[in-house]
Amino acid sequence: MLRISRYAAAIVMAAMLCSCTKGGGQTVTAHYLTVADGSGDVTTLNPHLFTELTLGFISQMTQAYLVKYDAQNRPYPELVTVVPTQENGGISKDGDTITWHLRKGVRWSDGAPFNGDDVVFSTGVVLNPANNEVGRDGWNLITKIDEPDKYTVVYHLKHPYSSFLPTFFGSAGANPTVLPKHLLAGYKNINDIPYNSKPVGIGAFRVVDWKRGDSIDLEANPYYFRGAPKLARVTYKLIPSRDTLLTLMQTGDVELWPQVTPTYIYQAKQIPKLQVEVHPGVDYAHLDFNVARPLVSDRRVRQAVRFAIDRRQMVAKIDHGYAVLQESTVPSIMPFAPKNIPFIERDPAKARQLLDEAGWKVGPDGIRVKDGKRLSLQFPYFTGSAASDDTVELIREELRAVGIEIQTRKYAPAMFFAPYQNGGIVYGAKWDMTMFAWGGQPVADISNQFECNQIPPNGQNVLHYCNKELDALLEEVKGTYDLRKEAELLDKEQRMIIADAPTIVLYVLDVGYAHSPNLTGYNPGVFTPFDDMQSVDI
Repeated sequence: MLRISRYAAAIVMAAMLCSCTKGGGQTVTAHYLTVADGSGDVTTLNPHLFTELTLGFISQMTQAYLVKYDAQNRPYPELVTVVPTQENGGISKDGDTITWHLRKGVRWSDGAPFNGDDVVFSTGVVLNPANNEVGRDGWNLITKIDEPDKYTVVYHLKHPYSSFLPTFFGSAGANPTVLPKHLLAGYKNINDIPYNSKPVGIGAFRVVDWKRGDSIDLEANPYYFRGAPKLARVTYKLIPSRDTLLTLMQTGDVELWPQVTPTYIYQAKQIPKLQVEVHPGVDYAHLDFNVARPLVSDRRVRQAVRFAIDRRQMVAKIDHGYAVLQESTVPSIMPFAPKNIPFIERDPAKARQLLDEAGWKVGPDGIRVKDGKRLSLQFPYFTGSAASDDTVELIREELRAVGIEIQTRKYAPAMFFAPYQNGGIVYGAKWDMTMFAWGGQPVADISNQFECNQIPPNGQNVLHYCNKELDALLEEVKGTYDLRKEAELLDKEQRMIIADAPTIVLYVLDVGYAHSPNLTGYNPGVFTPFDDMQSVDI
């Protein structure tokens, strides 16, 4: 991996350039950026094994991707020389073959050369059942891999796969990265290896140190093929509270908060010395049901929850208007998003009617009872946000008004989102209803969240929802490169999901970027705000 002597040399050289004082009296080097997002610590630095906002951002700066995304959310070649299409011959006419032409002269952040062996090896890592990969949807379509030379890799697929970007080592979404074969080929699996704490990648920066529960330090990667970034160092602070982070933004101890959530957009805008840009977002907050659990297996109960809660009040009072109300899980700014799906307004009377029809009768304390069981839902969620607490209490009050009780428990994000194999709360499924946000992706394929074969530990269908009719539509979307057909199929999918209500979209969040006025050159894309860090400076 990286050598200690190189770290020391880089630190000394940066210190010779200049030193200055940030908020709190902290003396630091020039071209040194401090970032935080308020999510707290992570469980690993290997994106093959964990999906969470902070790790995604760090990976965009440090890891190896075939394709990245620009500020307009368009894919561009990173470790390949061209993004494969049927027009340029990168995808065969029948859609079953994808050819990756790799860049020459690229090196890993430890100086070792990169080539097709790394891509072939990394594909094998994803497909190896001994590895705790978050999901393998799409990868299971690969029937054969050819490597005609060290800079050409060919995937042969069972059938066309519309979401090959970004699934196959792309930076948008919770996808795996290319791994260094020269460091990892000797391991039977990657689940618990030193690499996961100090990965080697191919990005503008490389990991120096992970101080658990405190920060992750990065330095400019001297081997990055695009050249050195303007920033010499980046410290990503692992702050578990957004309220604390807001204070640190005010004092100047943190200089960039990416993807600020709506409540904190409002608060950050009240701080005079901060600059805050707001854009339409692609992440959607939602209530999820584990439909395998008896209390919420009847869709009438799930529909009743939707009728009981006032999402307009949430957006107005908690999110200060920085959100979009809709039923579809696909953000409306996406070109393939469904159109003309009516919003379902709050209707407590309808909620009570549905619960009556489902056989849930009001008990002496106001909570409904059926067959001797109370309609009391286990509702875990994660720590770090007062806005989440406010939202949960609003939901608690509105559900109690129709006879539903929720029993809440909070977990640190690292535990809440940990993989199934590590006892993670969301993936572990010992809950009835929960709340968090999914990140959008630049593709119409939503199968990883809804298809029967994606139930954990095989994927991200934490709903345990299985609808064979929906599965057929999901497979059709994956099997076509026709954008118009994808949009038509997606519309049908969304209407089916809305009717069954395994998940309820609360709103699509606007996204804010709060930063010091001294920050320059930062032009984030909504899917990948840290893909292009070459011109960023402070």
